[in-house]
Amino acid sequence: MNPFKKLSVKENETLLEFPAYISLLATNNDCIFNEAEKKSAINFAHMKTLSRHPLLTEFYLAVDTAFKNTLEQIDKKLPTEKDRREAVIKKKLLLLEKIVLKLEKEYSLSMNRSLKSFQEHVFKAHHGVLVDFIFPL
Repeated sequence: MNPFKKLSVKENETLLEFPAYISLLATNNDCIFNEAEKKSAINFAHMKTLSRHPLLTEFYLAVDTAFKNTLEQIDKKLPTEKDRREAVIKKKLLLLEKIVLKLEKEYSLSMNRSLKSFQEHVFKAHHGVLVDFIFPL
């Protein structure tokens, strides 16, 4: 069964941006999305393609194909001021959550769990960059 069939073409395209927006929100504390964070997010998105819940196979394969470009394009379009940037990202994430809720319950729950682990990974990678490089001992 293809859970994406319930969504419009535009909703499907928008849903594929979810991991990119999560990555950008998780790294918004200093408004800098540096190369180390970008690489970590890209690597984790690729890893998710390999280690995903079986229900998420199609989603993560599609995300992996264009993740780097999607991430860079969204980052360029976002405001550079921290509070405005965060507000825009959060507004988009709310829209994405509404799209996820249109999917069947099992798929929606699996996607939410997976994206939460994605967010935690990117946040930890960002924190690691701050601790190791910006605030060394």
